[in-house]
Amino acid sequence: MEAASIAFWVVAMLVLLAIAFDFMNGFHDAANSIATVVSTGVLKPQQAVLFAAFFNVIAIGVFHLSVAKTIGKGIVEPGVVDAHVVFGALVGAIVWNVITWWYGIPSSSSHALIGGIVGAVMAKAGGSHLIAAGILKTVAFIFISPTLGFILGGLMMVAVSWVFRRTSPIRVDRWFRRMQLVSAGLYSLGHGGNDAQKTIGIIWMLLVAAGYVAVDASTPPAWVIWACYLAIGLGTMFGGWRIVKTMGQRLTKLKPVGGFCAETGGAMMLFIATSLGVPVSTTHTITGAIMGVGSVRGASAVRWGLAGNIVWAWIFTIPASAFVAGACYWLSLTIF
Repeated sequence: MEAASIAFWVVAMLVLLAIAFDFMNGFHDAANSIATVVSTGVLKPQQAVLFAAFFNVIAIGVFHLSVAKTIGKGIVEPGVVDAHVVFGALVGAIVWNVITWWYGIPSSSSHALIGGIVGAVMAKAGGSHLIAAGILKTVAFIFISPTLGFILGGLMMVAVSWVFRRTSPIRVDRWFRRMQLVSAGLYSLGHGGNDAQKTIGIIWMLLVAAGYVAVDASTPPAWVIWACYLAIGLGTMFGGWRIVKTMGQRLTKLKPVGGFCAETGGAMMLFIATSLGVPVSTTHTITGAIMGVGSVRGASAVRWGLAGNIVWAWIFTIPASAFVAGACYWLSLTIF
């Protein structure tokens, strides 16, 4: 088989692997979109995943490709990327996602992918080819996104409690069961808009490295965009039930009004980050928002020990996935 034909099939297999990662991203992060609306009883699980998947996909018409550009061109210099780097990055991210999903830990698929890119590039060429500004912006939002989620979720809860302070709890519950459909839709829209673009970015990176897309192209091919949005929607449809329990019930008990405030605060954070082109973690964002809502009821309403375990998983995500990606880069050199 000619070298050009082999290269084509290698790129094709890596594109399929990236789309599989996107599907897993939706599967893993489905809990972030549906945990609150399921735990409050507003929607049944099967209804919730279809609802969230729909908004994941229609996000294609709402957001610009700012996050995809950050991943594709803002993390690593294009000249150092090749098929081995992309293979290592994807496998490193997938392995970490599988581990955290198995143990029901709501870690970040986004940061697993970025850690994978960093680890594979360092294994190939060291850290000099990484773009510090893009990495620092992403790392900073590991702390900024849950903090802002916490603040926005808490402020929403305080504002709603004050506005409805003279309304009976039954009426509040009935009204916010309807309103939570709006907030859940907005959060799922933000989830699809931010997360699908991360996979678009790495496929874009691969196609540029392989010579199928020009380095100065302003957007990737349309089929890449559609494939990634559809993949994350399908992944969401299958859901991540282990993490739903952690997010929706174990971290703090939520009522429809609390679910509305957490989702609205989280959605605001996601819309801001996506417009700025920052690949944030939807997991970090909604976890912070849920904790913010719970803390309004009192410090004892949040299980801080469980929250601490989640934070440790966040801290370890990038270095752990980077380590696995570096090993997979060398494995790729051996296989191919």
